[in-house]
Amino acid sequence: MNFSALLTIIATLFLLMACGFFARKRGIIDDVASKKLSTLIVKIGQPMMIVSALVEAEFSYRNLKDGFIAIALGLVLHTIMAVIAFFACKGFRNMDERKITEFSLVFTNVGFIGFPIMEALFGPKGLFLASFYVISFHLFMWSWGMAIIARKRSDIKLTVRKVFVNLGSVPCLIGILLYMAVIPFPSFALPAFIVKFLSYLSGLCTPISVLITGALLATRTPRQIFGSGKIYYFSALKLVVIPLAICLLGKVVGLPDDMVLFCTVEAALPAAATITMFSELYGLDAGYASQTVGTSSLLSVGTLPLVLLLAEWIVQLW
Repeated sequence: MNFSALLTIIATLFLLMACGFFARKRGIIDDVASKKLSTLIVKIGQPMMIVSALVEAEFSYRNLKDGFIAIALGLVLHTIMAVIAFFACKGFRNMDERKITEFSLVFTNVGFIGFPIMEALFGPKGLFLASFYVISFHLFMWSWGMAIIARKRSDIKLTVRKVFVNLGSVPCLIGILLYMAVIPFPSFALPAFIVKFLSYLSGLCTPISVLITGALLATRTPRQIFGSGKIYYFSALKLVVIPLAICLLGKVVGLPDDMVLFCTVEAALPAAATITMFSELYGLDAGYASQTVGTSSLLSVGTLPLVLLLAEWIVQLW
């Protein structure tokens, strides 16, 4: 695995977050801009990122099989993390903080940060598997994730239709259908301008989402950011305990070593920036959400390489 490429990407994301932080301090990004940008990413950028990742992947039946394995593993991983998160957050008295922490423990930044990191560590194969893994992320996020946010809220209705027809599931379905279109139509290919269009919109996601996180982080005091025991409790679980538990579990059940490492990396990524945007959209404590994302992103600079080294040591034990 390419650790130098990993560190380069993490450093780049840190600088993007710093830009968002100072943009907020200078008044370039305000509350209105932050909410509008969040809406842009959730409703346009993120769906296009899903479709783009799948249509640009090379088709083969072996890849298709590996892709569906990645989806299945993702559903299992999210279920495990959901159980851990539910019990880990039962002691939180503030409902907003409980919801945000629980959501952030379950959902990692598999797309905005995960895509470049998986490509850096595992090459094109890692990016391909990550593009299928993100399907499980969205299926779970728009069902269980929205159930977390809707808890004790009469104004947020979670219906069967919303679980299966949403801004995550529909792009996933479109992407899979386009990816598999070469089976009945061997010469099928999207026009180059459509592929480029999807790629451009997809490219908005990482920089804007990280800028928003940095901007929201600027609304908190240094004491709130670095002096909260809850944030360190969350970060320890998120960045170290859960990924190493996933690594051990994967090894025990007999997953191939490369898939054990793949799952460990996915679990070790910082909190999904989606929670800051959802908090903006649904009136949760967006400042606290930015703490979970911002602090876990900052700490992941050190924890992610460490967890990967420990994971490689674990998979070599037997």
